[in-house]
Amino acid sequence: MGNSRRRLQELTFNVGLTALSLLLALVIGAVLFLIAGANPIKAYGVMFTAPLEDIFGITEIFVRAAPLLLVALGISISFRSGILNIGGEGQILVGAIFGLCIALYAPPMHWSIMMPLIFAASFAGGALWGGIAGWMKAYLNVNEILSTVMLNYVAIQIYSYLIRGPMMDKQEIVYGTGASQTARIAREYWLAKLIPGARMHSGMIIAVVLAVIVFFFLWKTIYGYRMRAVGAEIRASRYAGVNTRWYLLLAMLLAGGFAGLAGAVEVLGVHHRGLESISAGYGFSGIVVALFGGLHPLGAIPASIIFGLLIVGADMMQRAVHVPAYIILAIQGLIILAIVSSNVFITKKGMRAKMVKFLGKATGRK
Repeated sequence: MGNSRRRLQELTFNVGLTALSLLLALVIGAVLFLIAGANPIKAYGVMFTAPLEDIFGITEIFVRAAPLLLVALGISISFRSGILNIGGEGQILVGAIFGLCIALYAPPMHWSIMMPLIFAASFAGGALWGGIAGWMKAYLNVNEILSTVMLNYVAIQIYSYLIRGPMMDKQEIVYGTGASQTARIAREYWLAKLIPGARMHSGMIIAVVLAVIVFFFLWKTIYGYRMRAVGAEIRASRYAGVNTRWYLLLAMLLAGGFAGLAGAVEVLGVHHRGLESISAGYGFSGIVVALFGGLHPLGAIPASIIFGLLIVGADMMQRAVHVPAYIILAIQGLIILAIVSSNVFITKKGMRAKMVKFLGKATGRK
């Protein structure tokens, strides 16, 4: 009975703190709207309700949620293992390139063979890019935040060079338009559309299935247990005989691989070719989705849908209230900051105790 009550109090505290942080972010955002000459009530009304008013908005939420969920799954694995992956952007791009190489240059095959090959190649590309940072952390003790961020820039330059050079659509060269994009992949390799006339595709189904698999991997297998043990206390794990270096490397291989799958989903399900800015910031937003989902694979599912709503709603809000794009980015940044900061108080027991003590003094309670 006591444990149940304690868990209920902890859940209430966590939910209340997150809601309070979001409310504070929205209040600051309202001030920005007022400065820009927009009505904040109308703006937020559009942001949170407009995507739910028709089938287009609803389906677009899931189009955005699919890559977010895939990136968040990899982030959950790496963070649970005690290694921070900030390189999702680069891993998405490398995964997209690997998948495009198979889709565009491999001999024509039946879709049932080709599509798994594309996904496997994208996973391998993302895993390779994440594995570089993982190996440097595990064996050279290089800070993974620095290495993953730097690898993002390298991946961006490589990707830009390829879609503007060797992999550029030959038709663009013939027509002289010079658009930075690859040729379109064959239609039979596209992800199936779930609703006629909408962009929603089967990528979200794939992502949800993988979320369930990741849950069982982390909590129901010895490998997942060891990875979580390394993340909880690396020294104790090392003394217990766990090969901590290998599990740090494995965590980054998997994190990069899932980000690479996000690149494949964007190519096969949305754009059907390589384009500039194909990652759309999912590599960074996926970190917030993972934190908002409690670094739990199943928690990332509703979190990705909520952030899909925020992204689609922000686009609609910009058109409805006619505010500059940087205001929208600032609002999104405030929401992200609110979630990340509240997560610090939720996960760090010392910070939580200090906050409770402070609130007690502020309210006159002992």
